[in-house]
Parts: sequence; structure tokens; C-alpha cells
Amino acid sequence: MAILDVKDIRKSFGQTEVLKGISFSLEKGQVVSIIGSSGSGKTTLLRCLNFLEKPDGGSIAVNGETLFDAADPTTQREADIRRKRLHFGLVFQSFNLFPQYTALQNVTLAGQLLAREAPDFKARKREIYQRIDSEARQLLGQMGLSDRMDNYPHQLSGGQQQRVAIARALALQPDILCFDEPTSALDPELTQEVLRVIRELAQRETTMVIVTHEMAFARDVSTHVIFMDEGVIVEEGDPRQVINAPTQERTRRFLDSYNQT
Repeated sequence: MAILDVKDIRKSFGQTEVLKGISFSLEKGQVVSIIGSSGSGKTTLLRCLNFLEKPDGGSIAVNGETLFDAADPTTQREADIRRKRLHFGLVFQSFNLFPQYTALQNVTLAGQLLAREAPDFKARKREIYQRIDSEARQLLGQMGLSDRMDNYPHQLSGGQQQRVAIARALALQPDILCFDEPTSALDPELTQEVLRVIRELAQRETTMVIVTHEMAFARDVSTHVIFMDEGVIVEEGDPRQVINAPTQERTRRFLDSYNQT
């Protein structure tokens, strides 16, 4: 059974149809990279998966549970959105760290807030917070930030901030980790720093959906590549096949224009 099953997702903003029936599935441990030009609908698709946008049509299921179905109002209750978002960890292109909190506090914050809803929180507060703190420290250590835990975002490089953002997304143990152009705000040296972390996650069989413009990364790290254009999936399949020998003219044109820049 697929860990993620997306069927016929559609989304419009006013008269502009941004997603025109997107369908794909994802198995546990797979890495799907979504490529395409600006305006093709890639980021909107991620925002729909994370319920930052409400699709106009289609359905989204995780581990066989239907999280959203445009035909079923019971799957669209606002009160359920936060729970549904826990299935997805989202790493934004612009880091989105809280400037008033240290790296460690950025990673522990969501877990602490969720823990307060547990019925035994008051009785076990110290134990719960210690566990959250320990797990956050371990994640930051895995990101190579053991010596930066007490630094504030403005004291970190862009690459370090993005690695904090990745640790924050992993802290809630999502089923699927999503990246929206995670290197677009970084210079080349810091880009490689972040891509190295994502490669390590792929080697640990972390299930990921990655919107990226890094073609070599998509080809070498992904298990599946999707090329989107004008709100539709034009071509998808084995990364080396799609990127090195695309069958669709629109895919070839995109890759040719990308290679010329």
C-alpha cells in the first residue's frame, strides 16, 4: 500500500487554474523530486499536501487514511487540519525560523505545544520536555549543529538555518518530509551543504517529496521524478530516463532551457 496517494488534485486562484488534476503515489522510503519551470504549480501542490491550501478537487490519503476528499465534507473540517499536517514535515525555501528563539528552541517548540494537549501532561511535564529536548539535540547533532544549538537564526549562516529547519520538520516524526526549493535562497557552497544532508536522509530511506531546480541532485538521489508544466504532470518516471532522455517535447524544452542558463 502506498504511503501517499494523491488523486486528481485541482486548485484555482480566481480564474487561474494552477493544478489541473495531479495524481501520483509514493511508497515508504521513496524520494520523489518534482521539477518544472516557475509557475508550473509545484509549490501549490506542496501547499495542498500540507493543507496550507485547500484543493478544489481530488483526494489525498496517507497510509490508507483519506485526509482530504473534495466530495466528502467530513474530511474538510478546520479543526482536523493541525492533526493532518502532522503527517507531513515541510521545509520552506526561506527557512521560516522564529528569530526570537535559539536553534534548539526552534526545534522543540512544536513538540512542546502539542505535548500540552496530552491528558497526563501536567503530571509528566518535566519528563516529556526532557524527552523532546533530548530528541531535538540528537537531530541537531545529525545536522552537524551540535555547537550551534544556542545560537539565534541571525547568528547562523543560511545553510545552518536551513539545517535547523530540516531538524524542526523531522522533530514531529512525519510520515513524509516535503521540501520546497530548499536551496534556492543559498549560495553554491551552502547549497551543497544542505543537499548533503538531504542525501543522507535519502540513504536512511526517509520518505520525501522535493520540489527542486537541482537537476543533478534530482537525477542522482531521487527514486522517481515528476516534471510539471502549466498545472499538469507532463512526464514522470525513472530519474535518469526523464532527465537524460525525456520522451515528451515539453520536458526536452524545459531541460534544454535549464541547461542553457
